Amino acid sequence: MVVSNVNVYGIGDSIKASKYPFAVDVDQCTAEITDRVKSLGRCEKGSGHDQFLTGIIVQFDLTFSIKAWTEAERYHFFDFVSSQSTMHRIAKFDASTQCNEYVTEKAIENLNECIDRYNADKSDENYLRVVYNVPTGFRLTARMTTNYRQLKTIYSQRKAHRLPEWRAFCKWCETLPYFREVVINE
Repeated sequence: MVVSNVNVYGIGDSIKASKYPFAVDVDQCTAEITDRVKSLGRCEKGSGHDQFLTGIIVQFDLTFSIKAWTEAERYHFFDFVSSQSTMHRIAKFDASTQCNEYVTEKAIENLNECIDRYNADKSDENYLRVVYNVPTGFRLTARMTTNYRQLKTIYSQRKAHRLPEWRAFCKWCETLPYFREVVINE
């Protein structure tokens, strides 16, 4: 798992907004992280008290295996901005560098043989052999947009996941500004 090109927006404004419900004069609300801000950020998922976390926007490039992407797409954790495409570029990738360490050499050789056949004869049949023989350990990169509230859910559900990519992703979440302090109850 690789995360790069990270941008985080709206931390100060969202922390300030978390104080609006008890404010008479919102101009007096500050971006200071108080015990109340921590309590709101760490509240039970689904209670609604952590709504201000939705305003902390995170954008990044994420490289995951097809297996991890399949799991990520089951939920509404992320908005996909754009991604690499096996449909458009599968015959151009270097399978030996694109696959993670869990893909066997035999599987990579099989994919390369299918690609070679397709490049020699670009029939629909050969193309389908390529796309249906891509191992789930094949890695693709996508540009993602999400927010701290969604990352809170991912973190709680995936920090002990069997796929190492999810555990690594959760460790990365811990490096985001104020994530440990406001979201994780430690």
